[in-house]
Amino acid sequence: MKSPSIHDIKVHEDAKMSEMTTEILEQNLGKIVLVRLKGGKSLRGRLKGFDQHLNLVLEETDDTTNVENMIKLGLIIVRGDNVVLISPPPR
Repeated sequence: MKSPSIHDIKVHEDAKMSEMTTEILEQNLGKIVLVRLKGGKSLRGRLKGFDQHLNLVLEETDDTTNVENMIKLGLIIVRGDNVVLISPPPR
């Protein structure tokens, strides 16, 4: 029997990570999440939906990049390849 290659292990790990990410996001649908984007922008909004590319639909969204001057954005779609971090609410 042939040993698994590095590629096989990586594909398996990526699939497990994807399942875990999906599970965490599903558990937090309807909850307020913090999202950090490339370029340093920070958003806070209610997670309404997402897809396999990590595109996010957020409602009641605020741009919290500058805490002293938060901007209300309302309902937005965030392109997944701009997402650096998604922080669910504390448990």
